[in-house]
Amino acid sequence: MAYYHHTDNPSQIRHTADAQVFTERYELDIHTHTIASGHGSSATITDMAKAAASRNLKMLGISDHGPATLGGGRTSYFRNLAYAQRERLGVRMLYGAEANILDRNGRLDLDDSILQSLDYVIASMHQPTIKPGTPEENTEAYINVMKNPHVAIIGHCDDTKFPVDYFKLFKAAMEHRVLLEINNSSLSPEGYRGDTKFNDLLILNLCCHFNYPVLFSSDSHGTKHVGDFTYAAEAAKLAGVPRSLILNYSAKALLSFLDGR
Repeated sequence: MAYYHHTDNPSQIRHTADAQVFTERYELDIHTHTIASGHGSSATITDMAKAAASRNLKMLGISDHGPATLGGGRTSYFRNLAYAQRERLGVRMLYGAEANILDRNGRLDLDDSILQSLDYVIASMHQPTIKPGTPEENTEAYINVMKNPHVAIIGHCDDTKFPVDYFKLFKAAMEHRVLLEINNSSLSPEGYRGDTKFNDLLILNLCCHFNYPVLFSSDSHGTKHVGDFTYAAEAAKLAGVPRSLILNYSAKALLSFLDGR
């Protein structure tokens, strides 16, 4: 296990373990959006599968925005995903949702009857769906949503507009067997969640300290960035995260995690 050293400068965070070189091919990306999300994409599910196949991914997850997002997927769309193709162009398909957290109690914009029919659920905070609170309030909202047995992943909790107590958040994720994602879109120079690097490094250091996995997410709206974890990988390399703790390297490992919840 690698141990982290406290510093106010995130560029100086390092571990006793040697940093890994991310040369292996990733097998999956499960935070992606199609035209059903209502913004930023005209891509269909088939378009997304073509992009995944062209990048040699074994598994692709479609996680369109819930109905509280302007233009997001309707409840009927998520209900019908149960009948969608399980394989497209040689890529195994998972069908989920990026549900909106609506309040501090962890209420979501999709009913449990729909959530339970999905392969996985990402729960995220978006403005104006929820107003940013204090670190204590935001942490409480995330922890309460983790108590929902259908929620497997917390989306972009690195957002600087929604500050949290990362130690409490990570401990709760372990308790409820939920993954925190490292969102490549957040870390991109074109990202709109502020400078999230320090927050992501905190998550990655806790991942190493507690030997608990994380998930890279492209958050690709459309085909352009499917399977692209460039900035997430750079942060993980800086934090010295071992390959074994990044679930994107193994579709089998991710499915085992989801099945074991």
